Amino acid sequence: MTPFAVCTRFALGAAALAVIGLTAPGRSAIAAGDQVELASHRAIYDLKLSEARGRRQLTSAQGRIVYDFSGNACEGYALQFRQVTRLDNGEGKVVLSDLRSATWEDGTAKSYRFNFQNFLSERLVDTVDGRASRGPQAIAVSLAKPDNKQFDVDPGVVFPTEHIRRIVTAARERKTILELPVYDGSETGEKLYNTLTVIGNRIAPGEQKVDDAAAGQAVLEGLSRWPVTISYFDRSNQRAEQTPVYSIKFELYENGISRALVLDYGDFAISGTMTTLELRDTKPCH
Repeated sequence: MTPFAVCTRFALGAAALAVIGLTAPGRSAIAAGDQVELASHRAIYDLKLSEARGRRQLTSAQGRIVYDFSGNACEGYALQFRQVTRLDNGEGKVVLSDLRSATWEDGTAKSYRFNFQNFLSERLVDTVDGRASRGPQAIAVSLAKPDNKQFDVDPGVVFPTEHIRRIVTAARERKTILELPVYDGSETGEKLYNTLTVIGNRIAPGEQKVDDAAAGQAVLEGLSRWPVTISYFDRSNQRAEQTPVYSIKFELYENGISRALVLDYGDFAISGTMTTLELRDTKPCH
């Protein structure tokens, strides 16, 4: 799962349950993506409700994402993330969701560290802290929170940053479908997801203008980007037909920067507009 998806899904599942009684979402080798260079950057996205469905609906949702990503394939990739969202059902029930997370992933996808804290109306409701290490036969996961626990998962499972590198590689190769199992450490730290990524037609540099903070960024003007939709399915659900527990749509630049977000939680969807983008020099990998 992309770094975006792990954070945004974890942040709003419990909040939606609290405000309108929804069912909360559950929560290889790197060679295929080893030529993908991800940009160190800090981006801010303003959030608003774009669609509400079903009988019990949100009337408004407003918030912000701060996304701070850095590193390279030699030193690994670090992500500092915070998402604050105010959800209102129009009947006096308002919940403030505040997710704070820090993750680090080895550039060769051999290890992954994660820490999540989820607050609802300033009350801490979820904490997950742990690490995962890839071995030849399995990925060993060790959790410190919410409980001390060790278990193994399939070695074919990918971590979030590896996932985004695989998507960029597939897009460059003109593939339209990518299916991968993902471990991100969110929720209780024990969930696995099957993901289906649909990659749209390449948008060549200069082909379509952008109207957000990506506009005028010299680094981005020469890069291709693709419309991407990633759907996440609970891997423990063995039914032949499933609906996604969560999906995210965005335009993905080939350096890993995302714009034009739509976060779809099933009963409602939230759009995210990039309002600030600060690009940093990425240390060369020797």
